[in-house]
Amino acid sequence: MAAAPEPFKLLGILDVENIPCARDSVLYGSLGSVVAGLGHFLLTSRIRRSCDVGVGGFIVVTLGCWFHCRYNYAKLRIQERLAREGIKNKILYESTHLDPARKQTNGGSSSS
Repeated sequence: MAAAPEPFKLLGILDVENIPCARDSVLYGSLGSVVAGLGHFLLTSRIRRSCDVGVGGFIVVTLGCWFHCRYNYAKLRIQERLAREGIKNKILYESTHLDPARKQTNGGSSSS
């Protein structure tokens, strides 16, 4: 009997596999840190300051990607909830006196 593989947790707290946006944010942050640190090193040749810039680049890019992705994720969830409620209401009220589509067609034909 093989045990199920444990999920990968970054720093022991952030479950990268199951949290939406975590994986992409960490990957883009690491790429941003390499670009920022290497770019600063090529411009100034200062090793310690370049490492600091790399860490700062990681933090800035990771948080920027995280907030952008979570905002879009929340917006998508709200749109899905509204669509789900609309479909549920359409099913509930179809062919009843509470059907908004039925009221529109009846109101337009009676005034002609």
